[in-house]
Amino acid sequence: MIRYIFRRLLYGVLILIGVNLLTFVLFFAVNTPDDMARLSIGGQRVSQSAIDRWKAERGYDKPLFINTEADGTAKWTDTIFYNRSIPLLRFDFGFSDEGRDISHEISQRMGPSLALALPTFIMGLFACIAFALLLVFFKGTRLDFAGVVICVVMLSISGLFYIIAGQWLFAKVLRWVPYSGFIDGWESWRFLVLPIFVSIISGLGAQTRFYRTLFLEEAGKDYVRTARAKGLSERLVLFRHILRNAMLPILTGTVSAIPLLFMGSLISESFFGIPGLGSYTIDAINAQDFSIVRAMVFLGSALYIVGLILADISYTLADPRIRFE
Repeated sequence: MIRYIFRRLLYGVLILIGVNLLTFVLFFAVNTPDDMARLSIGGQRVSQSAIDRWKAERGYDKPLFINTEADGTAKWTDTIFYNRSIPLLRFDFGFSDEGRDISHEISQRMGPSLALALPTFIMGLFACIAFALLLVFFKGTRLDFAGVVICVVMLSISGLFYIIAGQWLFAKVLRWVPYSGFIDGWESWRFLVLPIFVSIISGLGAQTRFYRTLFLEEAGKDYVRTARAKGLSERLVLFRHILRNAMLPILTGTVSAIPLLFMGSLISESFFGIPGLGSYTIDAINAQDFSIVRAMVFLGSALYIVGLILADISYTLADPRIRFE
């Protein structure tokens, strides 16, 4: 098991290097340092001297990969890629193009993101599994048919509709919760109730159908028929056998998604005005701040790799028959 984890970590490092390089190439294939300077300063009529000064202050006046004017190792180290992207491999995110400490911003915005993501993740998982088990328990009945139809309708509707409809109904019409915004402390729950509820509802249809399919597949296996033949009640069969044996594919999606909770929700945070990592990323994309974008892409990739490793380890806990050599 230790050898397997070490090998996966080694593969993860190689993937992170590739993601870092690919992000760098794609960004500068679209934007040159001059374009970044004009956008940051604000306008197309900016003088070339102002552009050169902006690039010099942020290190964008150097070559991208190879500095042919330097000698020795400086050919490779005195470049934009080495100074702006290589530090990511030791999780040194540096400063944004506006001069702000990215690591500090991440630490400040991680709290609001987790305050939104954790309740959504836990309650959403519980609601989807409970709804799927209810449909399986009443399999073949009108309740099961109606539940499947509702799930199909819900997953066919865009998530933006739930956000707009939720804001209109609960914030504007009923005035139960604030329309958007966020404050620190315990009073933040008033601003989180609506985005959490909307996030759970928007993902209920697709996840419930997926879990219902898993449970029905398990329900048709021999060990379930044997349990029923022994006289066990349907409730015991459902919870003690079907749910337990269906946990392996469920763990694949849930455990691997846990580290990504730190990244926040791009859409929800932006629409509800929550100052988390999701809105931080959207703002950086709109401003074309490469330093923040490549930092968030790199962090997201690292967390995703950690999540996959945690999912593999959880397999052995859910099913002792699985061993990694």
